[in-house]
Amino acid sequence: MCTAATYLTKDFYFGRTLDYEFSYGDEVTVTPRRFAFHFRHMGTLDSHYAMIGMAHIADGYPLYYDAVNEKGLGVAGLNFVGNAVYSQPTAGKDNVAQFEFIPWILGQCATVQEAKALIARLALTDTPFSPELPVAQLHWLIADRREAVTVESVKDGIHVYENPAGVLTNNPPFPEQTFFLNNFMQLSPKNPENLFSQKLPLHAYSRGMGALGLPGDLSSQSRFVRVAFTKMNALSGEGESESVSQFFHILGSVEQQRGCCEVKEGEYEITIYTSCCNADKGIYYYTTYDNHQISAVDMHLEDLDGTQPIRYPLIQGEQIRLQNAVMSC
Repeated sequence: MCTAATYLTKDFYFGRTLDYEFSYGDEVTVTPRRFAFHFRHMGTLDSHYAMIGMAHIADGYPLYYDAVNEKGLGVAGLNFVGNAVYSQPTAGKDNVAQFEFIPWILGQCATVQEAKALIARLALTDTPFSPELPVAQLHWLIADRREAVTVESVKDGIHVYENPAGVLTNNPPFPEQTFFLNNFMQLSPKNPENLFSQKLPLHAYSRGMGALGLPGDLSSQSRFVRVAFTKMNALSGEGESESVSQFFHILGSVEQQRGCCEVKEGEYEITIYTSCCNADKGIYYYTTYDNHQISAVDMHLEDLDGTQPIRYPLIQGEQIRLQNAVMSC
């Protein structure tokens, strides 16, 4: 289970949590412009926009969970189990395997509008990367600084939904997620008024009661409501450190702790990593479950005209700064 979100101050930020019971060996990965993407049905894309994101590298190929390209367009794939349906290769369509979707879009599109035009010709196929890595059931958040959309491939085809909240979690399908927000339109960051009855002397006895009823469980529908409320009301300064810090606080509202979501005996879903990419500057920030210090990789410090992905293993282990350490001579 995962949550993705956008955030706009002076710059545009795009990121997500990845919640799962184990890691495939995630790495921050920069794919330069001249790395050759060999698509299973669409030939080779050997010149494209550079991109940075979180990926599992398999046989030299970056399998991105989320990424942003050098033009400021971001894509994140989130579990959509039980609803995602892919097709066989279809005549007259751009036949792209599910695992190729992120590089197909980010390699060629600078904006959401360009991505929508590309998706209109698309057939997402159920071609697996390998027998060891079967097809994942996903849907996607695609966003730039102007707009966001959700893309879902289901039984009756591919749907592209406008996403004004700039938020996505897992199930149910996106129209149901957004409709459910109607149940919470009364929530507010302000103190509530007594609308129950003027005949009763009711009053707010605590701060934060304007958000009374905001769901706090770990289900995807509840996380959608919670992060949407948090994101739409969050305020920060325009600076980089303030914006990045606030973005991590927004996604912190849906962080999963070990032990609270058991997937099978002795295995628990946790927030393996949280990411925040400054899409305008190409800086990918992240934290991990065991390291809350924010680490960063700047794609523009790499050779973006290279031919091989640049990989940065995640820094694990809590980084604790002891303020009253005694210097020894």
